[in-house]
Amino acid sequence: MYEVYNPQLELIQKINNDHIFLLSESIRVSDKDQQLKLLNHSYEPFLELEGSSIYQYLSPWILVEQDGKLGAYHEYGEQIMKPEYDHIDTRYNELLGRRGNTFYHYDIGTKILKSLGSFQDAKIAKNGQIIAKVPAGYQLPLSDDPQRIYQHLESASNGAILSHESNGYGLINRHGDYILKPILDTLIHLEEEFFFGYNENQYMLIKATEDDAEIKYSSYHKIALENDVILEYIHGRLRRIMKNDGILLDIMGMADVNRLDADHYNVYFKNGKVGLLDSKGVWQVVPADSITSIQPGNAERYGALHGRFYGYVNRAGKWVIPNTYEGTGRFSEGLAAVKSEGSWGYIDTHGSMVITPQYDDAGEFHNGLAIVKRDGKSNLIDQSGKEILSSYYQHIDRSDDHYYITENNGMYGMVDPTGKEIVPPIFQSVRREGYDRIIVQKNGRFGIINEAGEALLPVYYQDIIIDNSAQKILAEDLYKPVITEEGEKGKKKKKRS
Repeated sequence: MYEVYNPQLELIQKINNDHIFLLSESIRVSDKDQQLKLLNHSYEPFLELEGSSIYQYLSPWILVEQDGKLGAYHEYGEQIMKPEYDHIDTRYNELLGRRGNTFYHYDIGTKILKSLGSFQDAKIAKNGQIIAKVPAGYQLPLSDDPQRIYQHLESASNGAILSHESNGYGLINRHGDYILKPILDTLIHLEEEFFFGYNENQYMLIKATEDDAEIKYSSYHKIALENDVILEYIHGRLRRIMKNDGILLDIMGMADVNRLDADHYNVYFKNGKVGLLDSKGVWQVVPADSITSIQPGNAERYGALHGRFYGYVNRAGKWVIPNTYEGTGRFSEGLAAVKSEGSWGYIDTHGSMVITPQYDDAGEFHNGLAIVKRDGKSNLIDQSGKEILSSYYQHIDRSDDHYYITENNGMYGMVDPTGKEIVPPIFQSVRREGYDRIIVQKNGRFGIINEAGEALLPVYYQDIIIDNSAQKILAEDLYKPVITEEGEKGKKKKKRS
């Protein structure tokens, strides 16, 4: 049974003897008695699906299962494949179904379901073509030459398939046409639409779209992919740091490059200098002496190591906070975590100790709060070092909506962005569903509390579903039908089963 509430938590409807779940903001499904039905905003069935259960939903496709076989519907309710397939692959505009060794393809543009033939295996490539495995090699069943045999094909990017033939590597587009003929000795997919290739004595950086493979950079000097960094050597000397489609940095005297993350590099020079370079080719910290490594930073403060100790340098590579720490964090809201004598505390941008080192770990500040750990447990502190929560918990994590999830002995609680504890960790789960709507679970039952920790719906229900598009809340309870039975002297009485 479902009690249906409006956003003000006023009971507006009851639904008996059913089971309802949401696939998306707008798709509601009932699987009562293993009969799948799509429901409207009032939870009335308007279309029956052939299948006994939902196998997968990946917009716009609903995969259903019946007796171990799969079928497919468009989310608007159109049946594309009956539940008689052993496997179905989905892409946003196409389906690939397998029955035995025979594969069937559906394209949402043509609305045609057709057999492609029998293969050892087949899959939808990232660019939408089908790659099929046959005993002799590979085929492209959707191309103009579906019987052509390829030595090896690999789904690489949204624009291209990587091909390997006896005469070299090449790239094939969505239509099965070569946009780069298979003549390269080496071809490596870097990321997104970018590739790195080599042919005889020429190195290339290539951008592959659906219609073309453009050589963005070529050189007869050696280009190598080393530790996730593309480097060019001229006459055996490291000269350039490359990005996917060209030169990121061209400078003499480099000795080594260390990629820190997707956006930062430590660049080492033969004269002993080190600089911090970003992904746009801009020096965040210009190359400077007496530095071993530099961390990404902000507020004109970059954590830097020299010898065994850390401090902070500015953009000019000058030490603005001496290297006297065992570890440093990034500045946030004017403070940075530093490690001294085995414990973490916080300093300000001038290097003055604001919060005495006393923690096993210390995070960055957000809206005036930071997560700290002591003796293996966590708490929140403000910028004065005041502990916000009355107890330390085993874990505290900051969520994407800036709330904090607390955990203790496998139970969960929640703290708001200001540090106010909404509820301690006493629930099996807590899930925020918008302002003043927190779904909690305890002893296998669900309820709703507000941000003051007050119960809006008691922790009583089997499940609670938030139907945002219909602006309704469904609280599920076990259906208890009324049964009539004969009582004494032939009188009928009612009881709950």
